[in-house]
Amino acid sequence: MVFSSPIFLFGFLPLALLIYYSTPSATKNAALLLISLLFYTWGEVFYLGVMLGSIFSNYIFGRLIHYAHNTRPPKSKFFLTTGIIINIALLISFKYANFITDNLNIVLSQAHIPAINLAPIHLPLGISFFTFQAISYIVDVYRKEAKAQKNILDLALYISLFPQLIAGPIIRFHDITQQITSRSHTINLFASGVIKFTYGLAKKMLIANPLGEAADNIFALGSTELTMPLAWIGILSYSLQIYFDFSGYSDMAIGLGRMFGFRFQENFNYPYIATSLREFWRRWHISLSTWFRDYVYFSLGGNR
Repeated sequence: MVFSSPIFLFGFLPLALLIYYSTPSATKNAALLLISLLFYTWGEVFYLGVMLGSIFSNYIFGRLIHYAHNTRPPKSKFFLTTGIIINIALLISFKYANFITDNLNIVLSQAHIPAINLAPIHLPLGISFFTFQAISYIVDVYRKEAKAQKNILDLALYISLFPQLIAGPIIRFHDITQQITSRSHTINLFASGVIKFTYGLAKKMLIANPLGEAADNIFALGSTELTMPLAWIGILSYSLQIYFDFSGYSDMAIGLGRMFGFRFQENFNYPYIATSLREFWRRWHISLSTWFRDYVYFSLGGNR
């Protein structure tokens, strides 16, 4: 179920808002968690266990890291490393197992070794995003930038929150932990969310989709029909389609977050006006680039 589908716009979203705002403040997180799990189950009923397993395992590792900090500090790094390995192994096994196997079979064929038969593995919805967020949680606990969650439902809400589940933005735990436990709901915030969502929906439906259709039609032409001007139009159409599609989904996610009282960071900042690759990286999918900077680049020593 995508944000631009009629079933979401006229069915799921109105019902979700009705349930959420009809629920007492003390149980709003539980209501939103159930809504998010229902959203995930709608498209990935057989893979809900993958997400629940990720939530449970990261909750345990968060508690273990917190316990080790207070009793045996050296052990905390061991628990962090183990938690990261499990998260990455989960991501690789679903997202890259077929790719790795296909390339390994090429090497095996050169050595006249029988190929590995691996059936195509279905990619669970949003596995990259909720895995990155799970890693963010245990790293933030290890760095003492956030407290380990005692309430597993709050952690489950952070990992499964449906507005950012499909295409981001990636939310770091220390940026949102206060909003999970206490957030305000105002008419102005809700209205700005509706405007942001509508803006993103227009990007997707009125710009990205027509550009994608134009690119597909041009790329489907034979070599004798494809002229240089048409080729450039196809390239530009495809480039703009990717931007407006991805940024449109991010805008819809940010708008939905505001409707439920959350404030997510912007995810795109006009990347095609960048004057260098470095600037483009900083403007394109900002939450992903800053995630890699804070949790990979700096952790590996940064400029050192």
